[in-house]
Amino acid sequence: MPLYRITTKHRTNANGVLVEPGMSVELVSKSLSNPVLGDSSAVAAAFMRVYGIDLKKACALNTMYLSCERIG
Repeated sequence: MPLYRITTKHRTNANGVLVEPGMSVELVSKSLSNPVLGDSSAVAAAFMRVYGIDLKKACALNTMYLSCERIG
């Protein structure tokens, strides 16, 4: 199962949720494709667990705000 690093690209403050650039989480995915596109609920849960922010509420759960790289 591949390991991905998902990192925020831009600063945004929407719906009371502040997202800073450079926030990153590591996520193991069952799929070989980009987890931001395929398993966005796992990405949202990882950011909630690490930073306590809700990317879905901030409307930042897409490739415009997130970059994804496979690291393992």
